[in-house]
Amino acid sequence: MQVNVRDNNVEQAMRALKKKLQREGVFREMKLQQHFEKPSVKKAREKAEAVRRARKLARKKAQREGAL
Repeated sequence: MQVNVRDNNVEQAMRALKKKLQREGVFREMKLQQHFEKPSVKKAREKAEAVRRARKLARKKAQREGAL
């Protein structure tokens, strides 16, 4: 991952880096890796995340189609 620093503005570059890391899910992975997660708990969490993503996608799709 690479962030360009323009005009020696390190603060702006740090914000851009944090935003990229957040989008990639690095912070979430770090938090999950702090403690061991049982395989059954991990499977349930991942399934719940998938359901949440699917519902969000369906909601956005319905909103787009309803707006037309």
